[in-house]
Amino acid sequence: MKKYRHPFFRIVLILCLFLSLPGTAAQAQSTDPLRLQVEAAILVDGNSGKILYEKNAEQPLALASMTKILTEYLILEQIKEKKLTWEQTTTISDYAYRISQNLQLSNVPLRAGQAYTVRELYEAVAIYSANGATIALAELVAGSETEFVRLMNEKAQAFGMRNCKFVNSTGLNNKDLLGLHPAGDAQQENFASAKDTAIMAFRLIKDFPEALTIASTPRKIFRAGTSDAIRMDNWNWMLPELVYGYEGIDGLKTGSTNLAGYCFTATGERNGTRLISVVMKGRSYAARFQETKKLLDYGFNNYETKELFPRGYQAPETMEIPVQKGRETRVPIATGEPLTILVRRGQESRYQPVVQLDRPKIIAPVAEGAPVGNLTARYEGEQAEYLTPDGPSFEEVPLVTTQEVKKAGFFRLIYYQIIAFFSWLGRKIGGLFS
Repeated sequence: MKKYRHPFFRIVLILCLFLSLPGTAAQAQSTDPLRLQVEAAILVDGNSGKILYEKNAEQPLALASMTKILTEYLILEQIKEKKLTWEQTTTISDYAYRISQNLQLSNVPLRAGQAYTVRELYEAVAIYSANGATIALAELVAGSETEFVRLMNEKAQAFGMRNCKFVNSTGLNNKDLLGLHPAGDAQQENFASAKDTAIMAFRLIKDFPEALTIASTPRKIFRAGTSDAIRMDNWNWMLPELVYGYEGIDGLKTGSTNLAGYCFTATGERNGTRLISVVMKGRSYAARFQETKKLLDYGFNNYETKELFPRGYQAPETMEIPVQKGRETRVPIATGEPLTILVRRGQESRYQPVVQLDRPKIIAPVAEGAPVGNLTARYEGEQAEYLTPDGPSFEEVPLVTTQEVKKAGFFRLIYYQIIAFFSWLGRKIGGLFS
């Protein structure tokens, strides 16, 4: 066999081998068209959780103060269940007080033994990422931060978050908690994947859309008119009024520790399209916003919310459903509302209607507008993935009857029974001779 000893041929051979190896820069660029300068990222449809882009999205990473998305969820859940009210007050523990005095961290200084409303503390958390206020709310909800952390991990599992672990309510490294950390060792902090973080944001926005009203507040004075007044500037500098203002942004949460780097979960809406993005372990304070802009630009430029089928649409293969014991034997069905979903621009013609009936027939009497199933759309191409198993259910609309069908009278019912009997008898006889 001829051997290539000349240095030129050796260089060519080495380059060919390098380019053929998995994980090379060339391959990374082909699999990451946005070339994001972050460790992990994800972009999803805020309506359905449909995944539009991901990079290392399953990798567990420190998430810093993005933790507070889950903390906020648990607080809002308590308010919805009437276990808390916005105007309810809580007294600040020594632990929450001591953490709140560390102004090297994000904090509003609290006074030990003084009462603060849930609203005051929640606004400090959502706008200013105040750590002492977070602990105070955790203690109010669960009695202790330790018990609150247990609730966090329990809720994360219920959400389907599979690559996460929470050891405190704030997202700080435990070493910053003065030896009072509720779980884990002294050097631990909370971990979750980009996908898990997106699930938290998706659930918060879906279940408590009012959270965005506070999250989108660019600045506010904490305890205005008192000697404790302090200006809270929102750390989300992509809000339209702030440094890296981006049209439509109204949330959600930044985070940074030495281990986590610079993280950001963003959400915004344009022309009826809501997107959620997560970037983790960015290189600098500004870089997380710059990389988020790349993600959101990609989403808004390449996808749009389109009405595929209008209200009253009748699928050609299922325009009616059989009716038993009615004055009519069939009743028309149609969509009760328009089917509007996020699609790649120019691809709406590749979606076909799919009818899912609850049952093959219904029994009279039937009211107009009675639900009988759902209409979804099937894409003629690679099927999308969703954050959660119920994601596809957000891309369906009800099918309903379009007219009333009254129950048949006595003699008509007898007639139906006679017809049914002879049909059954015919099948039996036919079976004997087949």
